[in-house]
Amino acid sequence: MTQHLFDITFVSAAPFWALMIFAPRWHRTRAITASPLICLPPLLVYAVLVLPDFGGFFSTLANPELPALQQLLGGSAGAAVAWAHFIAFDLFLGRWIYFDSRERRIHPALISVLLAFTIVFAPLGMLAYLAIRFLREPRRSPRPALLTKA
Repeated sequence: MTQHLFDITFVSAAPFWALMIFAPRWHRTRAITASPLICLPPLLVYAVLVLPDFGGFFSTLANPELPALQQLLGGSAGAAVAWAHFIAFDLFLGRWIYFDSRERRIHPALISVLLAFTIVFAPLGMLAYLAIRFLREPRRSPRPALLTKA
């Protein structure tokens, strides 16, 4: 069962990624990805995997130590849980990048490449997007107080 849940995790998120990457200007993409509930399938996989051993996960995650995390994540259930976590939150992040970039009128071709990168390396994709946002913000120089109109 763990293998099956692992397998369906990315498959459940892939259509939303595909829309944001390959059809960013299509009006249906915006409508389909508008709800953060697109992240629900991998979140449900996470819940199905964690809840049967909630106590074990809680004790490890509430007081994280590297050896305990290695042991928890080293098995098939732990790896599948981590994968579901990654997929759900990476999709949530990708959705935010998609909508924020549309609002800021950042060219969809650039964002499509960035989203493809974010699927695999979400933290680096987030850093890259924040850098793009920073570089695109207009520079505002403070006006001297004597020259401002009242």
